[in-house]
Amino acid sequence: MVSEGGERVLRPMRYQCRPAGKPAFYDAKFPGTYNARRDNLEGFWQAQFGTSHAVMVADSFYENVEGPDGKNRVLHFTPRTGEPMYVACLWSRWTDPKGEHPDLLSFAAVTDAPEPEVAEAGHDRTIINIKPEHVDAWLNPNPKDLGALYAIFDDKLHPYYEHRMAA
Repeated sequence: MVSEGGERVLRPMRYQCRPAGKPAFYDAKFPGTYNARRDNLEGFWQAQFGTSHAVMVADSFYENVEGPDGKNRVLHFTPRTGEPMYVACLWSRWTDPKGEHPDLLSFAAVTDAPEPEVAEAGHDRTIINIKPEHVDAWLNPNPKDLGALYAIFDDKLHPYYEHRMAA
């Protein structure tokens, strides 16, 4: 979900952000651009942070963690409350400079230090689940007031995230 003219609009997007102006090979060179770390929003993500915000509504999320045997395992996390999560995201519209491909809308979920139960399960980040009353402020950011955006993060929801092995 993005805001266009102050109205909430649903836009299909790819979950791996390719920032505008970057070459197509950027996806392979930087495969981790599906998450935007809070501590790097004014660095790597500076072109999107404060200008191009989205919200992904989700019921759960998955994380890769290293098991006791050293092998990767996928955990499925769900808020114990059962309420949908409003995940803070950054997005971009990539345009092919050669005009050979259609525009690509893509996004990255903003992550922060892990909730305690997520850290205990073995992962070092958690998506930022913003409160519903902050959705419009997040979708319509003031690039001159980044402090207000960080305040939304600081007031995020902290449901207990139950987890199980993904099938």
